[in-house]
Amino acid sequence: MKSETPWTVTRDPAGMEIVEAFGDKAVFHLTGEDTGGKFCLFTLETPPGGGPPPHCHSREDEWFLVREGSAEFLLNGEWAPVPVGSSVFAPMGTVHSFRNAGQTPLILTIQTAPAGFERFFGEMAAEFQKQGGPDMAEVVRISEGYGITYPQP
Repeated sequence: MKSETPWTVTRDPAGMEIVEAFGDKAVFHLTGEDTGGKFCLFTLETPPGGGPPPHCHSREDEWFLVREGSAEFLLNGEWAPVPVGSSVFAPMGTVHSFRNAGQTPLILTIQTAPAGFERFFGEMAAEFQKQGGPDMAEVVRISEGYGITYPQP
């Protein structure tokens, strides 16, 4: 079966999109445009103490590779340390999160499938750049448009 997207897609680091939201910096290595919508691949830098609130994706699976720093992940309702070099899989429909538990930046390589998360992060970047900071009701509205919710404990 022939793919409509050539497997030879490459991106020079100088051409990679860098997006900042939630206090994090994302460098998008491959987006849905590159992969025919199959997946998105990016590196995320999270400052000490940072990380998203517990959330759930209804449209995509998410994989994490801990590359640098001190990571903790919320999976199955429990926070646990995850050492550098470890991988974490959060299937769609599961409540999960991560946080930087250290004093240096946390560097994660993340893949979502199918693609689309890159558009969500781009919309969030615009919201977080607003003067006075983001409107949290708008953050929730944008998230819901991408099938991402923030369940209450």
